[in-house]
Amino acid sequence: MRQSSSPSDGLFDGVLAAGPVHAATTDAAWVRALLDAEAALARAAARTGLATFADAAAVLTACAGLEVDPGALGAEAAATGTPVVPLVERIRAAVPGPAAALVHRGATSQDIMDTATMLVARRAVLALLADLGAAVDLTAELADRHRGTLMAGRTLLQQALPTTFGLVAAGWLTGLDAARRRLTEVRDHRLAAQLGGAAGTLAAYAPEAADGPEAAAAGPEAAAAGPETAAGPEAAAGPEASAGPEASAGPESAARPEADLGVLMLAAFSAELGLAEPDLPWHTERTRIADLAGALGSAAGAIAKVARDLILLAQTEVGEVAEGGDGGGSSTLPHKHNPVRAISAAAAAAQAPGLVATLLAAMPHEHQRAAGNWHAEWQPLRSLLRSTGSAAFQLRAALDGLRVDTGRMRANLDLTRGALLAERVAGALRPALGSEAHAVVAGAVARGDLAGDPAITAHLGPDRLAGLFDPAGYTGSAGALIDRALRAARR
Repeated sequence: MRQSSSPSDGLFDGVLAAGPVHAATTDAAWVRALLDAEAALARAAARTGLATFADAAAVLTACAGLEVDPGALGAEAAATGTPVVPLVERIRAAVPGPAAALVHRGATSQDIMDTATMLVARRAVLALLADLGAAVDLTAELADRHRGTLMAGRTLLQQALPTTFGLVAAGWLTGLDAARRRLTEVRDHRLAAQLGGAAGTLAAYAPEAADGPEAAAAGPEAAAAGPETAAGPEAAAGPEASAGPEASAGPESAARPEADLGVLMLAAFSAELGLAEPDLPWHTERTRIADLAGALGSAAGAIAKVARDLILLAQTEVGEVAEGGDGGGSSTLPHKHNPVRAISAAAAAAQAPGLVATLLAAMPHEHQRAAGNWHAEWQPLRSLLRSTGSAAFQLRAALDGLRVDTGRMRANLDLTRGALLAERVAGALRPALGSEAHAVVAGAVARGDLAGDPAITAHLGPDRLAGLFDPAGYTGSAGALIDRALRAARR
């Protein structure tokens, strides 16, 4: 039997870790991100004059071609508390000659691990946003198509007032769209490179510490070194170096007159990776992880709300929606068609709050480097990416091909024989009965004769009552609200 590469690979993945985010967060994906970070560090050293491009190319070649067994790396990590140390040893062994000294120069293990975490998060969030965006589009389509489809609005799980399925879908849309916007903001501005050295001072890049003839030449002119300075194939930073708005270092970047080598390395490293450039190393300032966790948790909550509604609307006694496709069968009951995609989305999303709480609880990091809380982030963050990603993937599948039973919606609306319009009837009686109108209508509803109660018919004739009992006339501003939701999503 093949052994799983991580505790969260295997039996439950089809339900709780489905979709493309899983592949973006495997052990192999994490190792690849670590290698990408080390390669970018070498290229940044060349761009700032701290190394030759030939040496940087040697490191890049080694990182690109290195085959690493994540299980073996993890076992060796027990000796140092991080997989970066044994990985650096492997890279150095793969780099020929003096260029091996460039590997990991000036960095600490947390620099590489945190940067790799940001790379993994960005790749995973990109995949998650594709599914979340598709769910936004599907709910927008439902809102527009069903803007006039009447159904019972329910409060505290009881029928309350008429609404439209279009307005219900518009409510789903606004939650999902808000989650998408927040995740996009975090992706573009809060996923930052990490480079600070052992204690966050970048001391290893000071002129007196930077060895080699290149260091002496690195002065103010190094700040002007852009991508064109690193011409040639060895300088190619990979597909992410020029990708998206986050490739420009974001709001934290500003014109920098300083020629401090450490600061120049931080800028070059961030640019090579296409990650935001932080003002300072954030080894023990973990609001970036908290922002990512919060955005993922909010997305999971927005997804779970839609999934929960779909599950409730698909109940046999309600039967207003059903998932398309052939899935949802039972092992013993041939007649069952369970809303399995919505159920799986809700199940995956339900894991998010605890994982968010764990990441927030791990925020207090001691002094300049943490003793334990940093390590405590790794697994919960991966699990949070996977659970939220799976929830988005499953919800997209649930919404795609959703069957809406408009006839059943109308039939359920009529179950109360007009009681759903009791508020409207009470409003029509108020000019005649004043504050007693509510009690009169409540009594008629309790007796099951709202339309024929003498206390009501004495003031409202048959034609007036028939109009009041038409639910289409009591959906308020539903249409205008749907339009607002659609316009906001399109912006």
